[in-house]
This record gives sequence, structure tokens and C-alpha cells, in this order.
Amino acid sequence: MTGTVDGSWSDSQLGAFLMAAAIRGLDSEETELLTRAMLESGDQWRLRDELPQVGDKHSTGGVGDKVSLILSPLLAACGQPVVMLTGRGLGHTGGTADKLESVPGLDLEMDRERCLRLLDEVGMAIGVATGSIAPADRRLYAIRDITATVDCLELIAASILSKKLASGAAAVAYDVKTGNGAFLSDPAEAARLAGILVDTSARLGCRASATLTDMSQPLGDWVGHAAEVGETLSCLAGEGPENLMEVVYRLSLEVSQLTGAGVDREAMESAVASGRARETFDRWVAAQGGDVAKVDSAAARLAPHEVVVDSRRRGYLTAVDTRRIGLLMAEAGAGRVRPGDEIDKEVSLRYRVRLGDEVTPGDEIARAWLRRPDAAWQAELQGCFTVAEERAEVPPLFYPRS
Repeated sequence: MTGTVDGSWSDSQLGAFLMAAAIRGLDSEETELLTRAMLESGDQWRLRDELPQVGDKHSTGGVGDKVSLILSPLLAACGQPVVMLTGRGLGHTGGTADKLESVPGLDLEMDRERCLRLLDEVGMAIGVATGSIAPADRRLYAIRDITATVDCLELIAASILSKKLASGAAAVAYDVKTGNGAFLSDPAEAARLAGILVDTSARLGCRASATLTDMSQPLGDWVGHAAEVGETLSCLAGEGPENLMEVVYRLSLEVSQLTGAGVDREAMESAVASGRARETFDRWVAAQGGDVAKVDSAAARLAPHEVVVDSRRRGYLTAVDTRRIGLLMAEAGAGRVRPGDEIDKEVSLRYRVRLGDEVTPGDEIARAWLRRPDAAWQAELQGCFTVAEERAEVPPLFYPRS
């Protein structure tokens, strides 16, 4: 990968390689070798050398997915150290780093020394990787975008793992989303990616598991950066939506089992009920430079113009165009349509009816908060929800791997 990083390999040469990989595919050994080369193109922290039970979690992204924000302080409150080098959102999914920047003063810049200090003081560290982490991936990712090789599962896995494994956590639990709001809507394709992630992680010395979770509708009740931090606080106080908390607990157990920390669900529920999970979140915010006194008020701020989506008939909510909701939210300012776009953290949506629920005319399905009125946007949002006379099968929250 030296030629990728120092520029001695041209875009044409790299594009030819990527297209060959996408057309012919990569076997397990080839995927391992590519990932290792991308990983070794930059810094590796090897945190497990000093903290043998440090764990990590990664999601392939979804609408309303704030699991990382809840899981980290929850596990840290139970004595399970957690590290996450996270990224920013583009398109229909939101980035964890963007959401956390709703917290006033929070500093997400991270290096190895700071990461170890945070893990020692609080038991958790979340930040944005420095430019020295997997520099080869940045160039290859840009070329993938113009060579139509973005969808190649082996290249996706190598990109994820070259950054995710750079911290050197002892184990990673992968949350692979499927359903119409996920990058891979087909459960079979999502399961194949899950297998590649787990296998390649193991080949590179990191214990891993993958859980397939549903993204046929937003996860939790809120979408939008500040609002999702607010929902995180509700979850840490024991007031979170059941579907969201089930995903949090499942993935938290995966992390704990992989690292051997032995944290069970009862311990996690106790950390929430006792207030220790929220206390850990506040300690972490303070340790990373955030203003704890302003967290709740910042998370409660919503854009000024309200838009309501209501049911036009009696029936059941049978389908949600979750991907379109995510794209509409990005167009309204709650995400990036293009790299470098500014994010309006107060543009939000509250999802009030879930798939399979019965509705009557006038029942509120969702409510959005926008910076300014937009009738065409409201009409498009209305069209994202399908109400039919007959109840349809509701997708499971968790899918089998095979």
C-alpha cells in the first residue's frame, strides 16, 4: 500500500485493481491481505496490549441508530472498557461523531495517549481517528466512488476493518443493518458481509461477532443529531424505547462475551436503574472537554417549524421508506448530501407509529422540526409511510445469520 499512500501508484492503476476485485471477487485470504496492507499503511494503537479486555462495537449505519452512544457508557459503568474510533455521516445515515458534536465543548480529537487516559479515568473513549489511521483507505475510498466499486462486499469489509482494527481493541461486535433503510437491504447480502467482517477480523487477531438487525423503520423514536443525544439520555435514565434498548443490550452482551468481561443483562439494567450509566456518560463528557451542565438543554433544542405526518385512513402501518426518510432529513439539513456540508443539529423527526400498529384518520405518524417551511418536503415525507387495510408481516428486530 506504499504506492497508494505516497502517490506513486496512479488513480488509473488503483482503479483497475478495484474494478478487478469487484468483478472477480476476493477470497478470504486475499481480503485478509488487502485489509492488513490498508491497516498497516498507518498507525496502529494496539490498546489490547495494555487493556486486554477493551472492546469495540461498529454499525454499518442506519436511520436513528444511536446505539453506540448508549452502549459505551452503559458498559463502562459495568466495568467493561470501550473504545470507538468513529466517523461522520454522509447520505441517509448519521455519523456518531456528528451526533456527539451536539454536546457543547466536546472534543472528539483522539490519539493513543489521550485514549488510554480516558479509558483509565472513565472506562470509555470515543473520538475521530487522526489522519494517520489507515491513510490508504481514504484514497481507495475516493477512487471506489468513481469506479462503481462501492458495493463490493470485500472492499467494504477492508475499508471498515482497516480503520476499526487500528485501535487494537481485543474484540469487536458488528451490528450489520438490513432492510430498506440499510446500505444492504437484502438480508442474505447483509449476512455475507457479516461473515466477511467476522472472518477477516479473526484472521487479523481480533475476536469478533456480527448481529443482523432490522432497518425497515427508524431505530428508536428520534432522528436528528441533538434529538438522538436527547434520546440517548432518556435511555440511560431507563426511559428508552424497547426496540432500541433490545439492540443495545444484545450488542453490549456480545462485546462483554467476546472480551470475557462477563457483564450480564442484569448488571446492565442495574447500571441504568441506579443512575450509574448516566453518571458515566456525564463523567466522560467532562473528561473530553464537554460542558455537562449544558448537555440536556442542548439535546432538547429543536428547529422552529413543525411538520406533521398523519394517517389519511383507517388501517395498519405496513411499510416505511426508511432510506428516503434519511435522505429527506439530510436534504433538510440534518445530514450531508455532499462531503463538507454543514449540519443543522436541531432539524429532527419523531417517529410515533411503528410497523404493524393500527391507525385511524388523523392519527399522528411522525412529526418533523425544520428550519423553514417546505410544502414539497412535507409531501415527500408523507409519502414515506404506507397505511393499508390489512396488517402486513412485521420484520424481525434481529435476523439469523444464515
